[in-house]
Amino acid sequence: MKVVLHPQADAEFLLAQQRYTDASPTLGHRFYNEITSVFRRVIEHPLRYKQFDPPARRLFANGFPYAVIYVARPDAIWIIAVMHVRREPGYWKERLAR
Repeated sequence: MKVVLHPQADAEFLLAQQRYTDASPTLGHRFYNEITSVFRRVIEHPLRYKQFDPPARRLFANGFPYAVIYVARPDAIWIIAVMHVRREPGYWKERLAR
């Protein structure tokens, strides 16, 4: 299955990882591993996770206040956001139109 990261989702992921790495290289490594693990779980079972704002689905990271927002389409998994869960809700919805 093809995976496409929205450019802003990619930027969110990199910025969050950098912030954790700045605090502690070990923490940055753990964050990277956890988010990539979330990506793998989504790829393996894209329809397993409940739609919370159709058509978007969400899977929370373990141990970090982040979630991956994605849309499962027949041709690809579209990663819409790597979102801090306390950030403004729904800020990523404009990305669905693109």
